[in-house]
Amino acid sequence: MPHYLVTGGAGFIGSNLVKKLLVEGNKVRVIDNYSSGRLEYRIQKDAEYIEGDIRKMDDLKRAIDGIDGVFHTAAIPRVPYSIEHPQETNENNISGTLNVLVAARDAGVKKVVYSASSSAYGDQPVSPHVETMKPMPMSPYGLQKFVGEEYCRLFSELYGLKTVSLRYFNVYGPMMDPDGACALVIGKFLKQKKEGKPMTVCGDGEYYRDYTHVFDVARANMLAMNSEKTGKGEVINIGNGHPHSVNELVKLIGGEFINIASRVGDPSKTEADITRAKELLGWNPEITLEEGIMELKKEWNI
Repeated sequence: MPHYLVTGGAGFIGSNLVKKLLVEGNKVRVIDNYSSGRLEYRIQKDAEYIEGDIRKMDDLKRAIDGIDGVFHTAAIPRVPYSIEHPQETNENNISGTLNVLVAARDAGVKKVVYSASSSAYGDQPVSPHVETMKPMPMSPYGLQKFVGEEYCRLFSELYGLKTVSLRYFNVYGPMMDPDGACALVIGKFLKQKKEGKPMTVCGDGEYYRDYTHVFDVARANMLAMNSEKTGKGEVINIGNGHPHSVNELVKLIGGEFINIASRVGDPSKTEADITRAKELLGWNPEITLEEGIMELKKEWNI
């Protein structure tokens, strides 16, 4: 039975991944500092949890002992927070990632699957976004996640540690946190709708995002870990391939909305070319935005 470590396994993406790994019969250990809050509904009873920080090598060494593979999802995500707190996010997203790679190399793990971000693309002049495009990050977060990709590539080339980076596009789904600096727009809209408040749309709402369901992301992680075609620091888009405007999202959720000021650091459109994911992972998204929103509205009793 494989034994996996999920960094940030009590977070949104991490907790969904932990749940999927357990269902598939794997042993799972989690390291998390609960910086986004200790949300008990994210804690899986059959997983082992270590309260620790990826910025501390002693914590990582303790967590990685006896581990076969690492899913590195721990990060301080989201663009606006990184603009306000560039040093804090740098320490977590770059120094923390370097620590994970060093610990994995020294422990001789099978592979590291790194949670990268489409924020590395920035505002590209053409769509869809292909992995061979020159990264043009528009925020510290986008830059930090790109640097993580490069560290993964170098660790594969220099030390023989198998790595693969998955560039996520606007992940949403169950166990989202609608509050705080790291909140996602879908979670915020659902909470506003639930509370009878108008949804707050940045700018004119005509900016497009490639919303990707977290169940599809969790499945991509497992495929990446087990694929014999990955392990040399490859970068792979994980997106739905069908971008929607924020105005379309508002219509799917339904209800009143107001327009507020645009946010700094946000690209006008993100769209994933998923050809490489199909070729290297045999992965295709299975959940449409319409289906995902419908299920979330049921979950939220909206």
